[in-house]
Amino acid sequence: MLSNVHFDEQTLSQRLMNHRREFHRYPEAAWREFFTTSRIASHLEHLGYSLHFSDEIISRSSIMGRNEVLVAEAQERAISWGADITYLAHMDGITGVGAVLDTGKPGPVIALRFDIDAVEVMESEEDAHRPRFLGFASLAPGIAHACGHDAHASIGLGVAEVLAENKHLLKGKIKLLFQPAEEGCRAGKAIAESGWLDDVDYFFAAHIGMNVPSGTLVCDPQHFLCSSKFDLHFVGKPAHAGIEPNAGQNALAAACTAVNQMLAIPRHRDGMTRINVGQMHAGDGRNVIPASAVLLGETRGENRALNSYMFQQVENIAQAAAMMHGVKVNLCAQGEAIGLENDPELVELLEGVGPESGFTEVVREKDFGASEDAGYLVDRVQSRGGKAIYCLVGSDLTAGHHNGDFDIDESRMLPAVKLLLNAVNALQQPPLVKEPIGESSITSN
Repeated sequence: MLSNVHFDEQTLSQRLMNHRREFHRYPEAAWREFFTTSRIASHLEHLGYSLHFSDEIISRSSIMGRNEVLVAEAQERAISWGADITYLAHMDGITGVGAVLDTGKPGPVIALRFDIDAVEVMESEEDAHRPRFLGFASLAPGIAHACGHDAHASIGLGVAEVLAENKHLLKGKIKLLFQPAEEGCRAGKAIAESGWLDDVDYFFAAHIGMNVPSGTLVCDPQHFLCSSKFDLHFVGKPAHAGIEPNAGQNALAAACTAVNQMLAIPRHRDGMTRINVGQMHAGDGRNVIPASAVLLGETRGENRALNSYMFQQVENIAQAAAMMHGVKVNLCAQGEAIGLENDPELVELLEGVGPESGFTEVVREKDFGASEDAGYLVDRVQSRGGKAIYCLVGSDLTAGHHNGDFDIDESRMLPAVKLLLNAVNALQQPPLVKEPIGESSITSN
């Protein structure tokens, strides 16, 4: 047991806030987190962690939803913001970093995952928006930390700091994964297939907010939705809209037909199914038959079979719409998520350590109702005999997730750090502790 771990709660809380506000000010969308990764790597290396980048933690052949033009622009912006070019070289174009603290003593391999990407949404410019009037609002137009991943990255650094300072009390290995491209479910599969988690005995992931109030811990969220993210590219033929419209092949018309029919897909009797088309871009001019159109959409389902039902309908409709209008269509997968189920032993563990970690209410179950590519990571660990869990850390919010007015209760980061530290503490002594841990496990001054 880590019976002698001490840290200054006020100092750590301030450091968490500083980290979070820096990440918030310099947000980067999926696969573009070069500045963020650089800053995280710098902190971790200073703490004595061995660092792992690029192909060590991500299988390039499984990457989805990556735009190379935007990636190149993001690297240049990161350099202008002050990213360390040494770490950029280690990344080799692939963001995210894995860190290992090897105690040199026999013990479990424990992994903790923290996602780091921002959302493609414009942050509020209202004076009442706290990041705005306190001076840490987004410096990247159209990109903002409107989901809480800035807090996740900060929590990860807080955990890393305390564990590194108490390495002599630990056994086994601690792996910290600072994951890129969670938004759109683009990186989870690629990380899982890299094999970096294959030796993990215990895996933890968490999300802040998610309609859970400050002070509440949800140990076992339910109903993670499977999801497929897709782009449909319709390719037709341009023509003069007045002189010879018959000579054209209208990609926009095909796209509109596809949207109407996709939104009318019958929902399945066996469980919840969803579809959304979030964006459509088409055409070149008012008087030109549109030769191209692109749809960005997603399906969701309560399980893999239900999501597959929805996605198969999308494929059928896309092909039929293209045929109706004499155009071609290409479907490009942009992201995937599968469901996940927590291991009961870890649920009981979090229930036990939740109260002493600073949570005034510990709830066993609550509907999640969204998708998370951590499902691939959980599945990878569980399929190799390990145990895994994904929990929710409550935080009062100023607006819903992915909203430009979004902001968190920063005081909730410290309990999240203490929760993960207490979980690591409990797992240092097999068998897995199921009773609440005594107050001597993780203490603060």
